[in-house]
Amino acid sequence: MAKKSNEKLKKQIQRVFAEAGRKILNYKQVARKLDIDSTEGKNEVLKTLKQLASEKLIEEIDAGRYVTVFVHQFVIGRVDMTQTGTAYVKREDGEEDVFIASEFKNTALNGDKVKVSLFAHHMNGRQSGEIIEVLERAKSKFVGVVQIHYNYAFLIPDDKKMHINIFIPKEKIGNAKQGDKAIAQITEWTAEEENPFGEIIEVLGRPGSHETEMNAIVIEYGFANRFPEEVEHEAEKIPEKIPTSELKNRRDFRKTLCFTIDPEDAKDFDDAISFEVIGSDKYEIGIHIADVSHYIPEGSQLDKEALNRATSVYLVDRTIPMLPEKLSNGVCSLRPNEDKLTFSVVVQMNAKAEVLDTWFGKTVIHSQRRFTYEEAQTRLETKEGDLATELNILNELAKILKEKRFKKGAISFETQEVKFKLDENFKPIDLFVKVRKDAHKLIEEFMLLANRKVAEYASSLGKGEHKKTFVYRIHEEPNEDKIRMFNIFASRWGHKILTQSQKSISQSFNQLLEDVEGKPEQNLIQSQAIRTMSKAYYGCKKSMHYGLAFEHYTHFTSPIRRYPDLMVHRLLFHYLHQGKSPNEAHYEEMSKQSSQMEVKAAEAERASVKFKQVEYIKDFVGDEFAGIISGVTEWGLYVEISQYRAEGLLRIANLGDDFYDYDENNHWIIGRRTHRKFQLGDQISVVVVAADIFKRQIDLSLVGANIHSGLGRNKDDRRSRGAKEKSGKRKEGKSRKRR
Repeated sequence: MAKKSNEKLKKQIQRVFAEAGRKILNYKQVARKLDIDSTEGKNEVLKTLKQLASEKLIEEIDAGRYVTVFVHQFVIGRVDMTQTGTAYVKREDGEEDVFIASEFKNTALNGDKVKVSLFAHHMNGRQSGEIIEVLERAKSKFVGVVQIHYNYAFLIPDDKKMHINIFIPKEKIGNAKQGDKAIAQITEWTAEEENPFGEIIEVLGRPGSHETEMNAIVIEYGFANRFPEEVEHEAEKIPEKIPTSELKNRRDFRKTLCFTIDPEDAKDFDDAISFEVIGSDKYEIGIHIADVSHYIPEGSQLDKEALNRATSVYLVDRTIPMLPEKLSNGVCSLRPNEDKLTFSVVVQMNAKAEVLDTWFGKTVIHSQRRFTYEEAQTRLETKEGDLATELNILNELAKILKEKRFKKGAISFETQEVKFKLDENFKPIDLFVKVRKDAHKLIEEFMLLANRKVAEYASSLGKGEHKKTFVYRIHEEPNEDKIRMFNIFASRWGHKILTQSQKSISQSFNQLLEDVEGKPEQNLIQSQAIRTMSKAYYGCKKSMHYGLAFEHYTHFTSPIRRYPDLMVHRLLFHYLHQGKSPNEAHYEEMSKQSSQMEVKAAEAERASVKFKQVEYIKDFVGDEFAGIISGVTEWGLYVEISQYRAEGLLRIANLGDDFYDYDENNHWIIGRRTHRKFQLGDQISVVVVAADIFKRQIDLSLVGANIHSGLGRNKDDRRSRGAKEKSGKRKEGKSRKRR
């Protein structure tokens, strides 16, 4: 029994040292941390410390003073900050994330590339460590609200993962005023200082205004509203007229029927379709893509800026393009009735959508018609109008291609995209869910075909050590644990994913998504299904695309708005002309940058939608809505207002009829007195209490609840919430002393 007790104490002491990191502790300090205050207990601690030291599990650096044994193992990774102030470092080697307690972050910020010293002991079963060096800052500019004091200021960052305010000396405040939303750049930060030092470099305006908030979103996620002068200058030098000598080097499609299908408000047309009947039930179809690589030399200022941005960003009211307007809306855009340079995939296909032959190469086209999706859809539905015959043939082929994909195990992720109608002052006056019809799917299938054919060609060029460097779009199989968790979630509505094989997984996923269409839980289940899947990314590894059920896949069809497509164009052209394989590490690095910026662009787009949703809902404060519980936490329920796909927070305090306990495993909260449960997926009726456009947050209450009753939060809940708020407060600290 004594031995068992001693083993327990050893583990407790090891945990103390694991949490202490590099701190040196004596036996009294260890005993205090373990709440041991008896002389007998302290002696047992001292005895156990000596035993641990003899076993080399801790180190006695001098008489009676101990420190954890450091393995001096270092890893490199990216910081993923939590909202509570702790962090995880995602290791470059793909091993388990390293937990970083708040006191061991040093000056690291979210997204930074860092060097971590691993601790010898794990904390709560996880590898833990200390950030010892920031190798690369993810960003140095932050958006926030200016808080002016007597002779200094602080910028309070908007970013919820930025837990510390930026100290602004008086001479660096510029013309910012109290409460302005501004951009601050960090100029200095050492480990000795609790706050980074910075300067205000731009005042965006007053918080809450449309222009201020949209510009803030652009900056917050690492994009820029303007191109550097040298980039614009380089773009302006590009001639608009195509030299005759260039036309001689290309396959000429100018006399072949060619058209584009795009959204009504589109300006950057980077794909076009040509169509020609070449025999009985035999067609030649060209998928023509803007030849951006012809205009942007590798290594040029234009190229460097395009890689830095890596993608265009589509906010509610604007596009932040990857390329300057001269290129994106001008020389590269496949506008109608103009000769345009393209890079093409040309397939010969029969009526069964079987590809008989494929050709890749540089081309020149002349689009005769620009369709909007709505115009093309009308021709598909009525079979009338110009090019109705050709569009309907293409639509039938597209449907066959789609059917073949699904037979092979493709998964249908039809996400619901929220769109807004804005007035002349950019105020949202209507909100609706975008519906994808056959015209969208027609174009999508032929773009998928082109991407797949290019990837298949590249993957066939070499194997093993002789494989050619290429950039693929990689989507790996879903994690078994995530599928299991999704099954628990989906069972709430009586659904289940079959896991006997990859094909059964995809088939049951599709059946589930079909079954929930039009139901209140549709958006919730679709969103959770997407989160269950692995995230697609760019890389040089030959790998299947699980979601599309393609053995090889790439992105070739959007070089105006995606940098990986530009890389693919260059590599394909290089190999078509018998070029040698370039350095893979260089392309891996560019692929990683593209994947990271793709994530940031998606986050920025969601932030702009959230801002406009909150602004729209503000006009409905006091109104009742049907909703579905989309998230359950210890502080409240997240509820999606079904009519507007807008998510709000129903705080436990606003339930008003009981004290509620949170059950994380069952995704519910349950009343102590009434035993009333609120569970993930429940349909409830809510009232909009407030809509805060500054925080992009909607507050809700339950229909019929007395939100002023003061009930709904027990003492333990208040205590834990207070502790969290206290620990989450941003520190002003030592920097005040240097004002």
